Amino acid sequence: MYAVCVTFRIAPGRMHEFLPLMREQARASLERESGCHQFDICADPADGEAVFLYEIYENEAAFRLHLDSAHFKTFDAAVAGMVTEKEVRTWYRLD
Repeated sequence: MYAVCVTFRIAPGRMHEFLPLMREQARASLERESGCHQFDICADPADGEAVFLYEIYENEAAFRLHLDSAHFKTFDAAVAGMVTEKEVRTWYRLD
């Protein structure tokens, strides 16, 4: 299991544009990527400009395929001007 946690800071006034694209990205990842097992989009009720993703992949190779997918590249380009900060952390399960 390979977990990916992403924190976005969205530019003021852009969340209404960002969220539909983020939801489509999550849906496409789950439907098109056999190695993507979970893709949760979370918000902080106290911070209207933050979005947190919790993603589970079969392994690191499955995550790399995700990053190379056409739907990810399209999403990444579409939101580039909306995102002011992005932090990606990856984790693997200790068995």
